[in-house]
Amino acid sequence: MIRPGIHVAFVLVQAAIFAGFSVAEEKQGSSSKSISSNQVAQEVDHQILAELQKAGVSVAERCSDEDFLRRVSLDITGQLPSPDQVIAFRQNKDPDKRSALIDKLVDSSEFGLNWARYWRDVIYFRATEQRSRFNQEEFTEWMAEQWNKGTGWNSTVTAMLTASGNVEEHPETALIFAQGAMSEDVAAEACRVFLGIQLQCANCHDHPSDIWKREQFHQLAAYFPRIAERRMNAGMPEYEIVSVNTESRQGDFMRENPEMFIRAFDRDNDLKLSKKELEAGPKRIGRRIAARMKEGNSDEMQNEGMQEDKMAAGRIPAKAIDRLFAFGDTNKDDLLTVEELKAAQPPVNRRRGSTEHHMVDLKNPNSLGAIVDPKFFVSGETLPRGQTDEERRAAVAKSFTSPENPWFARAIVNRVWAEMLGEGFYMPVDDIGPTREARYPAVLDLICQNFVANGMNPKWLVRTIANTETYQRKIQSRPASENELPFASATPVPLRSDVVFNSLVQVFGVNEGEMNGRTAKVVDKKEKKDKPRAFLQSPRFLFDTLFGIDPSVPKDDVMGNIPQSLMMMNSRVFRARMSAGKNTQLSKILDEHKDNRDALRELYLLVLAREPSAEELKICADYIAEVKDRPEAFEDMMWSLLNSSEFVSRR
Repeated sequence: MIRPGIHVAFVLVQAAIFAGFSVAEEKQGSSSKSISSNQVAQEVDHQILAELQKAGVSVAERCSDEDFLRRVSLDITGQLPSPDQVIAFRQNKDPDKRSALIDKLVDSSEFGLNWARYWRDVIYFRATEQRSRFNQEEFTEWMAEQWNKGTGWNSTVTAMLTASGNVEEHPETALIFAQGAMSEDVAAEACRVFLGIQLQCANCHDHPSDIWKREQFHQLAAYFPRIAERRMNAGMPEYEIVSVNTESRQGDFMRENPEMFIRAFDRDNDLKLSKKELEAGPKRIGRRIAARMKEGNSDEMQNEGMQEDKMAAGRIPAKAIDRLFAFGDTNKDDLLTVEELKAAQPPVNRRRGSTEHHMVDLKNPNSLGAIVDPKFFVSGETLPRGQTDEERRAAVAKSFTSPENPWFARAIVNRVWAEMLGEGFYMPVDDIGPTREARYPAVLDLICQNFVANGMNPKWLVRTIANTETYQRKIQSRPASENELPFASATPVPLRSDVVFNSLVQVFGVNEGEMNGRTAKVVDKKEKKDKPRAFLQSPRFLFDTLFGIDPSVPKDDVMGNIPQSLMMMNSRVFRARMSAGKNTQLSKILDEHKDNRDALRELYLLVLAREPSAEELKICADYIAEVKDRPEAFEDMMWSLLNSSEFVSRR
């Protein structure tokens, strides 16, 4: 239950937050940009340590160089350090070697790629439009470029909220495409991902556990009613996100003039329509039909960029075609006739095609509902009715990414911190909200203020977190109490599927394409365009379908399953790569190191990026003696290491 008066209280709290950010920026001014990651990291450690000591919580000591090297390499680049890198780092006596390593990793190309794959999972894991996955590789490349260039997170998010065009050429359309360009879905997901607020719970009623009202959700959705997803080519899964600033009445035209509707698309002149014909668009569309279908004159169409391609103007979205056949094709022969269209009673969805957002009257759900004007729920900023799609989305992007919107910086800082330390200041990371309490709120505000002052550069953020002693602590057992303060020690967390896949590729010493047991093949851009589904059969994608996890879910909730275990234990490809009798990594180790202890050290460095303990050396030596077959014993030990919890977790 929400206590009476909490809404008023929140307004006051939020005003204080806005003031806090503004004052911090004013005090810092231009000099704030000179604050280094190390200086901020030291202050973060000071504040966290003070809180832990005050609570009487024992703090773990610094982790070993080996543990740090593996941890920071996996977190920043998604790659295991090589055995040579482990040895070189351990022997390096420079007291600043950890900070220097962090700089090197953040400046590597793998940095952007690793975090782009994280955001790919965030965007696509909850996609309602599964066809959007056709373009997830393009999105990954685009996001990797943004992070490697240090593009401000505000600029990146602005690009995603205002994106239009061919989804392959404009991969920044990913979030809109993933949500089928549906205004309510886009608004809810943008809010969850970029602000960490679950506003979608206020879609049908006032939020049950937060202060948000139903009207506020629909005011946010009112920024997005003029976007649409449209198929570009009937023969290929090519789509685009377009702005629709005039009313669409295709449904009315179809019902009022079914014969004319069929003739407009009927390419074989049999007075029957197939899905293929509808996907291809009208065979010929004159000014009168265009006016009826788009309800606008030629001048309006010229203003909206439609007159140049009348065929595209009358094309029906793929989703609408599927729905049309679902209720219209009564004899299920995959064809639509005039009689079927006359008899069909399509589902009521009068809001689709409207250029304004309507909030349905819950007492009369079949009604169109009242028009809702755009208003940003955090700051109260409004937009007058009648603005174009471009103007609306530019306005909402500005409100989302404003330095005066505290939830924008908090959401990304909390996400990255949680991904690197295993838990965040708020948990879960996509439900922070004004009625939630952050752990170490002063620390979170400190990082956020300096993140904003440094241009919201993601490189600065990752570098700062990695340089904290909090991040570099050892793992130690923790009390089961939910009230125990976090960050007194490191938390072991399961690795994302991409990171596990990268680790296997490195351990096996193969190219990524060879992980399916065949010779790697380089797919050029033309072949990829001709075969857009080819990457869906790639070893990485198939591995991800089995091991993929929602990055927004708390790490404690991530559980392994039997199919994953069976793949790791019994995969024919994996077992072949662990063989000691062929030209494999293991065979090279055994050939180069005749002494079993040396071979064991090299195997541990390869798989776990550390040397074995004295106890592990003894156990392994005893096993080799028991098996009495050196290659077979080492194959078993490599199998055991790859199937250990240590290999598939970040510790």
